[in-house]
Amino acid sequence: MNLPTPLTGVIPPVCTPLTPDREVDVRSLLRLVDHLVAGGVHGLFVLGSTSEAAFLTDRQRALVVETVAGHVGGQLPLVAGAIDMTTPRVLDHVTAVTEAGADAVVVTAPFYARTHPAEIARHYRLVAAASPVPVLAYDIPPAVHTKLPADLVLELAAEGVLAGLKDSSGDLAGFRQVITGLHAHGVSGFSVLTGSEAVVDAALALGADGAVPGLANVDPHGYVRLDRLCRAGDWSRARAEQERLCALFGLVGVGAPTRMGGSSSALGAFKAALHLRGIIDCPATAEPQVPLSPEEVEKVGKFLAAAGLL
Repeated sequence: MNLPTPLTGVIPPVCTPLTPDREVDVRSLLRLVDHLVAGGVHGLFVLGSTSEAAFLTDRQRALVVETVAGHVGGQLPLVAGAIDMTTPRVLDHVTAVTEAGADAVVVTAPFYARTHPAEIARHYRLVAAASPVPVLAYDIPPAVHTKLPADLVLELAAEGVLAGLKDSSGDLAGFRQVITGLHAHGVSGFSVLTGSEAVVDAALALGADGAVPGLANVDPHGYVRLDRLCRAGDWSRARAEQERLCALFGLVGVGAPTRMGGSSSALGAFKAALHLRGIIDCPATAEPQVPLSPEEVEKVGKFLAAAGLL
């Protein structure tokens, strides 16, 4: 499938189910994809943060893309993370995921070494020049310690280097600056996607093309319903649906901060929810993340019940 321009709607960052020995659980992954497709999502994003891409080996990454690409068979756009520290390593991932069937790649700024905006721009230009598919920028400062400047995103969009932006920065003002800048400069076909679970209605009201919410793994129907209400201009019902999803999103905080990081809590909660809903066989997260306790899993179940999902 060629990537629609712009890419729109709900594009969940697909969780990567694992077996108890931390191998990719292909059968559960296929069930999860079927669950998302049945929920009406408009695309799939594999090998992002919610996919635990940073924890997967190159072999596991390739298996995830091959499995999902082979299963959806071009029904939906499939974008894949090509996320690594430096340009040469990212280029290796671009080759691997596109050969496995990805329709586009999602790329962060370089990380580990401190980078200048000029080096970030050079990184994206080099990746785009070598990539056989469109390149979307991934703005996720907590992971790479760099905020993508709006003017840089706009410059690369105008050049045709970037085909879109997945914004997980939490900077709604900067997000708005990108959207208004695209309009001001007459740039078309560029996908502006929010990575936030909690402000999808606000992002769409600002003119975003879609959303990439991790919580959509758990409740794809809810996010698709929210997207439809926003596009219909039914903002009152959209706000009510967004608030229901915000309440459900509280499950990411069930893990005790005295013994685990926020990633362990959030990803553990997503997987616990999928396990409780019978979609995946095992809620294991990749090492060295700390698993949820039985009491914390019980709290996840209460969030699901309150949202009408259990």
